[in-house]
Amino acid sequence: MRLLTKTTLYFLSAMTMLLLLAGFYLFNQFSKELSNKSDKELLQEEAAWIQYLQTEVAAGVTFILRTPDISIYPVDTPPNNYAAITDVKSNLAAVPYRQLSQVVSIYGISYQVIIKKSQEQKAALIANTTKIILLVFAGLFIATIFFNWIISKKLWKPFYRSLHTIRRTDLQRIQETHFEKTYTKEFNELNAALNAMTEKIYNDFINMKEFTENAAHEMQTPLSVAQSKLELLLQNENLSQEDIRLILEATTSLTRLSKLNQGLLLLARIENYQYKTTAALSLNEVTKKYLGLLAELINDKQLTVTTNFEGEFVMQLHPLLADSLVSNLLGNAVKYNYTGGRIEIAITANSYCISNTSLHEAIPQEKLFRRFMTQDKTDANSNGLGLAIVKKIADTHSLLINYRAANGFVYFDIKRKPVSS
Repeated sequence: MRLLTKTTLYFLSAMTMLLLLAGFYLFNQFSKELSNKSDKELLQEEAAWIQYLQTEVAAGVTFILRTPDISIYPVDTPPNNYAAITDVKSNLAAVPYRQLSQVVSIYGISYQVIIKKSQEQKAALIANTTKIILLVFAGLFIATIFFNWIISKKLWKPFYRSLHTIRRTDLQRIQETHFEKTYTKEFNELNAALNAMTEKIYNDFINMKEFTENAAHEMQTPLSVAQSKLELLLQNENLSQEDIRLILEATTSLTRLSKLNQGLLLLARIENYQYKTTAALSLNEVTKKYLGLLAELINDKQLTVTTNFEGEFVMQLHPLLADSLVSNLLGNAVKYNYTGGRIEIAITANSYCISNTSLHEAIPQEKLFRRFMTQDKTDANSNGLGLAIVKKIADTHSLLINYRAANGFVYFDIKRKPVSS
């Protein structure tokens, strides 16, 4: 859930509770005021009738009045000093009456005074007022939420700009990344911290890049010198068979170390995004090229190669990385196959699959792509970096790679990552 949506929901909940409480309070106060007004009218009407009774009784008249709303008649009950005002339900009306009842003494004669006042007008007034209040509250609620959303969106705009800058930051151009100043103190502090962090990342990246290049160069030079010296030494005719064996073992180890150095350097360069993509490249063409280069090895092992190019897998990829990706996958399919085995290559516009027969046991995928992981521990020519390089190329170029084994075949499937909306 987005931060703006979340804050709006919190504000909406608080506003709902506040408006409900305010509406409940206003309704009660308004209802109470109407009841007080109705009671005052009943008392005023009673006072007028008492004044009229006094005139009639003084003239010697025994006054009796019975109507649906007013009842006045003599009783034997002693008078009381207060009027009882209550709500009385009626079978004929849906709305209860407000009733005043009191026994008064007029020149020593007790009279029961009962006055009823319909509450229909009050109920209608309360209903209409409630509707108006609800409409006002609804309008206020919607307007408040709307303006809160607009204001919050404006206030959080610097944050989203910084987030957008972070998302489009490229390690190769991180020195160009800059987070602007804002009018909000907290966002200024955040952007200042981000500027300091990106500067440190860039400096660390440059230092690591230089170290990798220097270390690889400084290591490769003595390795080449040592190999050259050993090759010269092999030309000595006075060497014994044991000496030749030892020199060949040393040469093999140096060759393996040189390949390991080159593989680690390639991994470091891929991780540091040092290979810039300039144009679209077809993996179909790269695959055809390496099928030609490996044709002799394929024929020596009597392998059957089946290709199914339903589409062309085109992507932005540096030619060196494309060669490394295909050569490692296809090279493994040849190397870890058995004589008379099969290799199947299926390519579509969005998928690339190489499968081969194999006698090796399946390796868990989480282990297979680790560095220095080899299927054949006795293979002196394998440095265990091939599939790690393939995985790193896939990860840095929005590709998904999956490994599985079934029915005597191993499968390497490469697909494009789905574009997130």
